[in-house]
Amino acid sequence: MKISNTGIELIKHFEGCELEAYLCAAGVPTIGYGHIKDVNMGDTITQAEAEAMLVHELEEYENYINTLVTVPLSQNQFDAMVSWVFNLGAGNLKSSTLLTVLNMEDYNEVPAQIMRWNKAGGKVLEGLTRRRQAEADLFSGN
Repeated sequence: MKISNTGIELIKHFEGCELEAYLCAAGVPTIGYGHIKDVNMGDTITQAEAEAMLVHELEEYENYINTLVTVPLSQNQFDAMVSWVFNLGAGNLKSSTLLTVLNMEDYNEVPAQIMRWNKAGGKVLEGLTRRRQAEADLFSGN
């Protein structure tokens, strides 16, 4: 599957777009729409570069969901999961109870599992709580 415009807009909304490198809540140098690979403080990009980076990167995150999730997903469920893994990474997905529950086809439990991932540095962050709620709602079709 491929992420839809709904999923892309969710990611863009919560990531925001920064054309100058900054430290995210977890202290990682970030640029564009949450891009972290090979970013150094002081880096700058254009809006067009930010858009291209996002399109390129989404292929990687779509692949994680297409590979690791072994049960059927609706488009909304897929979009929610791509947003989640885009924000939290494949390592967290692979070791998560969320993935276990999802692959057991316990679709009703997935939103609660999504909501558990609202911390950075051990602290609950309001922005992450809002993002997880939006992902949980999208997953549930709300």
